[in-house]
Amino acid sequence: MAFQCQRDCYMKEFVTSVVSCCPAELKQEVNGRKETLKGFNVLLQDTILFPEGGGQPDDHGLIGEVPVLRVTRQGPDAVHFVTSPVEVGQEVRVTVDWERRFDHMQQHSGQHLITALADAMFGYKTTSWDLGRHRSTIELDTPSVKAAQLQELEEAVNEKIRSGIPVSVQLLDLSDPAVEKVRSRGLPDDHAGPIRIIDMEGIDANMCCGTHVTNLSHLQVIKLLGTEKGKKNKTNLIFLTGNRILKYAEKSYSTERSLVSLLKTGPDEHVEAVEKIQKSVKLLQKVEGFQLLSEAAALKFYPTHHNLKEGDNEFMNIIANEINTEETLVFLTVGEEKGAGLFLLAGPSGQVTELGPRILELLQGKGAGKNGRFQGKANSLARREEVEAFLRQRCKHHSSEEE
Repeated sequence: MAFQCQRDCYMKEFVTSVVSCCPAELKQEVNGRKETLKGFNVLLQDTILFPEGGGQPDDHGLIGEVPVLRVTRQGPDAVHFVTSPVEVGQEVRVTVDWERRFDHMQQHSGQHLITALADAMFGYKTTSWDLGRHRSTIELDTPSVKAAQLQELEEAVNEKIRSGIPVSVQLLDLSDPAVEKVRSRGLPDDHAGPIRIIDMEGIDANMCCGTHVTNLSHLQVIKLLGTEKGKKNKTNLIFLTGNRILKYAEKSYSTERSLVSLLKTGPDEHVEAVEKIQKSVKLLQKVEGFQLLSEAAALKFYPTHHNLKEGDNEFMNIIANEINTEETLVFLTVGEEKGAGLFLLAGPSGQVTELGPRILELLQGKGAGKNGRFQGKANSLARREEVEAFLRQRCKHHSSEEE
């Protein structure tokens, strides 16, 4: 038989009667742990709650005020698992979790459309599909899908959506010759009753027990996110449809705003900014024995110095920021020991202002300073040891003046 949810997929409430209510158990996984829940299996005269099947998860909803946690099909019956008993013979109002149902309708009809056009355009057959919680996947019988094909397929499915093509349901007897003309991956062993056909006018006719939209325009839009390597030389095509795209865009925009705040750059510069951070981190990891906080904190007005073969001005400033330069004079250079490079002098503002020009002279470079930082380009780092000796002498002189 066809349930009311299959005859009218848009019905949100339905009055029916309770046929039976028997003690039962439901095995489920909660936070990675398997649990067995005690409750009742309820059979109704008819139902608008879809039992899992055809790759589509079951519906959630209520029988009266009692939550329905699971709906499964057993032969011709839909079995509803609840934790509280309901009275046999009474009339009950059944309501469906419409947001969940409509999402399933959009994803399922979207899968049919993508499957039909992937076959018609490229000869790629669908061997299975998965309606996931956040994204759906179609397994295609091909080792790969080219990027150009993916784009062409996405444009084609969305053109069909914009055309507002109707989707209808037919119920045919298994002996009807028309059954042989429709696409199918086979019927379940316990199938009973007529064959249900989902017909997208002029596109596809397919055996299916699931719930679907009545017009492709209700899909809103389809986004093909890409492909992944599947099992046994197959390809998994990942897609979103309808309201999932709105949620995806909202989440992406929220992430984008957070990155703008963290990286202090516009969205178009996020990748470049992260690449620079990654480069700086890698360089920091290469600096062997450079103990920024513990060693620097023990030095007061005494220079700490280090030469890095790779890096840039931003990288040197990152290092200087990790040191209390109000009490420590830091001299950093980047480049080969006898070639051109970059330098940074950071420390107490007065000392930096006094010593910066002399360092510039020794390194034959160009640069400027303010707010306790003096940095620039060095034409030659060959006299670096002279700079270090000069800084040690000046800091020793400074310390004896304080005493």
